[in-house]
Amino acid sequence: MNDALTAAWRRAAGHQRRFDARFATYFDSLTDPAGSRLEIPRHGTFAARALQLVRELSLRGGKRLRVTLLHEAAGLVTDESVPGLDEAAISIELLQTHGLIHDDIIDDAPTRRGGPSTYYAYRQDFPDRPGTALALAVLAGDLAAFLAGRVLLTSPLPPDRALAMAAVHADTAAATVAGQLLDLERDFHPAPDTELLHEVTEYKSTRYSILAPLRLGLLAAGADLAPHDGELRSYATALGIANQIHDDWLDLFGDPQTLGKPVGSDIRSGRRSYAVRAFLAVCDASERKLLNDALGAAGCDDDTLDRIRALARAHGIDRQLRADADRYARQAAAQTATWREHWRPEAVAFFEHMPAWSVTRDR
Repeated sequence: MNDALTAAWRRAAGHQRRFDARFATYFDSLTDPAGSRLEIPRHGTFAARALQLVRELSLRGGKRLRVTLLHEAAGLVTDESVPGLDEAAISIELLQTHGLIHDDIIDDAPTRRGGPSTYYAYRQDFPDRPGTALALAVLAGDLAAFLAGRVLLTSPLPPDRALAMAAVHADTAAATVAGQLLDLERDFHPAPDTELLHEVTEYKSTRYSILAPLRLGLLAAGADLAPHDGELRSYATALGIANQIHDDWLDLFGDPQTLGKPVGSDIRSGRRSYAVRAFLAVCDASERKLLNDALGAAGCDDDTLDRIRALARAHGIDRQLRADADRYARQAAAQTATWREHWRPEAVAFFEHMPAWSVTRDR
């Protein structure tokens, strides 16, 4: 790892530490009369509990790569402090919280980020009222989404810049919901082709995890996005595919303790992932039956998953997925070749080397 990239990753660790403290302060302000207080009903406890669960899940975040992307994108333009990055980071991380809460409802996932999912926290609160638990989890996810927009529109940014950033956020949020819808539709296809999987990835994750942070960071730094939007999209698309293929690899072949959640969730939820598609393309009839019987089956146990995992390894699916992820990571890195022509060369190294890191991470 070269000196420039080492310095960038040190900055990334600094971004994470500062943001985690800032994020906690933000949540404190929502209940502080002297802060940007969120008005919630005085009677009852449900609203306060929803805010508590949104806070808990949000603050259990991982490496905060979206936050790092925001700051490093602004660094492409200037090495000075840029107002608005904290608000943009809080906004995009709250959108992530919204997505995770709803994903865990859809997948019936009991854990997330090393703790109970919001849905299962409510199921523990209301063990005899599953409908109430479901409704409350949906509303908690909605609360996170509306808070995500609110933080930009109530920020001290100049109105025109706040509005431009809020427009990016709103467009990203709508695209993410469209991606979730396509993700559900994808699983009605017995063997979706790679183009469909790429489009699910683009809408469900790439646009809010990569493209939106790039756009928001550049906007906060005063850049004009129009001349560069095509190259930003190309970079984000390739990196997003690389990330998702690696995520699918982790879901089948990763370590659950490191991931903070069980492996095999894609198979248990019936998701036709890159890993599932690769397995279906090479398996024989008996192996296909084993996988099809497991897909979306509530009774899919660890032994069945172990058999599928062993067969996938025997077919070289683990190596194939790694090779595919690496290929798209190299495509993303290649997109940065011209960035030094119009952005700070010392800041480009992070984006040049980040794709290789993204397909070697362990969670």
